[in-house]
Amino acid sequence: MTGGELHRLVTTKKVIVACGAGGVGKTTTSAALALAGARAGRRVLVLTIDPAKRLAQALGLAEQMRHPTPLSRETLEEAGVTTGTLAAWMLNPDVVFESLVHRMAPTKEQAERVLKSRLFRHLSELVAGMQEYTAAEALYDLSTSGQYDLVVLDTPPARNALDFLEAPGKLARFLDERIISIFLPNTSRGFFKKAQELIGSVFSRIFGAEFFAELQEFLAAFAGMFGPMRAHAEGVRALLKSNDAAFLLVTSPDQAALEDARYFRDRIKAMGLPFAGFVLNRSWVRTDGLVSPEHLELTDHAKVPGVHEAVRKLGALAAIELARVQRDRELLAQLVAEVPSTAFAVATPYLGEAIEDVRGLAMLARGIAETPA
Repeated sequence: MTGGELHRLVTTKKVIVACGAGGVGKTTTSAALALAGARAGRRVLVLTIDPAKRLAQALGLAEQMRHPTPLSRETLEEAGVTTGTLAAWMLNPDVVFESLVHRMAPTKEQAERVLKSRLFRHLSELVAGMQEYTAAEALYDLSTSGQYDLVVLDTPPARNALDFLEAPGKLARFLDERIISIFLPNTSRGFFKKAQELIGSVFSRIFGAEFFAELQEFLAAFAGMFGPMRAHAEGVRALLKSNDAAFLLVTSPDQAALEDARYFRDRIKAMGLPFAGFVLNRSWVRTDGLVSPEHLELTDHAKVPGVHEAVRKLGALAAIELARVQRDRELLAQLVAEVPSTAFAVATPYLGEAIEDVRGLAMLARGIAETPA
């Protein structure tokens, strides 16, 4: 049963990372999982990337938010949340990294030197993985803050999400003082000094002496943060690899989406991360509440002219839908056969192409992550 597997995740895990290709309903599924956790009485935060406009409005999201925003009690009550809480935040890399600088700089003055540097705003271009790292940083910081029992992260499309997963390692390698120190002025002698002079000469010729001097000043101000940031990066990876985390792959019956999900599953397993399972979205696997035309109770309407002919035509349409159901159920069975014994593959109820308000999210939350009464 779908509800049992996902209900266990939203009631026991501290972090759920939802990954998948674009267009499979990943953001909506993430929000519904978060809402299910709140309905179970937990303090939940959903971190999202780029939700649909109406869904963003329903969650109270706006661009350039500097911190998570809790949903109002009225909204939560409308969604059936009685004891839990739900907050949401559209990730803002600049805000996350600015907070990181303030927290890890040795002094307030050094933090201000970093933040006022022209290069600060271009840091994501200078350091591969820095923007993705800020997503990992926000996830780690908020999930260990004590404010939330569960944090659900809606990642970018699959290949970008891989960057997110690898960002802590990339940053840790970049923050190796042995590499950074080559760019910093000092009184070293011999080969090391020659290497510094060569790098300074090359950078000055390509970018100009003024830029290289500014880069040195920036890295010097940044230097005191390297150790804490590297340790923090390792903390991010440790959290993501722990039993407190779960990675869900949201997909659809579309073959391209399935290929992305399988590729991503293999990468997750290769990286030693906890793969929880597949969520097959926008499928016809579940026929909750549907009644075949031949089982309709016509009673008093049976004598209405043409009613039997209408039911017969409905039967032809129902046969087409049942063929879709059979196709998607076979697909789900394939996914079930592909997962290890510790994982699962489940399907969501089909509720239409878009769910854009809290009531719709509540319906999906009940359908995918709550055990039957």
